[in-house]
Amino acid sequence: MAANRPVTTRQVARLLQRCLNQGQAVEIASLGVFTRGVEGVEFQREQRPKVFLAYAVEDSEVVDRMRVALLEAGFQPWMDRHALVPGQNWPRAIEGAIRTADFFVACLSWRSVGKRGTFQSELRYALDCARSLPLDDLFFLPVRLEECGVPSRISEQWQYVDLFPEFTAGMERLIAAMRKEAARRQG
Repeated sequence: MAANRPVTTRQVARLLQRCLNQGQAVEIASLGVFTRGVEGVEFQREQRPKVFLAYAVEDSEVVDRMRVALLEAGFQPWMDRHALVPGQNWPRAIEGAIRTADFFVACLSWRSVGKRGTFQSELRYALDCARSLPLDDLFFLPVRLEECGVPSRISEQWQYVDLFPEFTAGMERLIAAMRKEAARRQG
């Protein structure tokens, strides 16, 4: 397929069929995996809970550690620097990822709390999304990466978890809360 030309649905279908005929599984990020089965093409929907990670770029290193811990715990973390592709409309992609996430993790630090820009927009959008969910659903999960103030709009309504001084203990609390909520939602 030539670069910089729109790809048609028919071209995608042919590519999918070619890969399946060669015995390859085809994974479509956040959706699931197509495989060749006994009765033809089978689709396994993505089952892992989606976790949106909102953070300031200066905190990337510790948030990358969180991402790895969440992957290892069976979650599907969404982090812009790993999920966005060149040429993608990133504001729309971010809003879509927040809207379809099972959990929104707000990574708070003295840098992110005091910074203007995308992080603040993501917080506001996530808070708006949380309003449409049932009151007992866990969705908005504030996490302090270090000693810092928590914005009053958040601290008045949501309990936060600290990833300091012990990162592992904080992650265990966060993961346990998300697992419990995911199990509750499944019935």
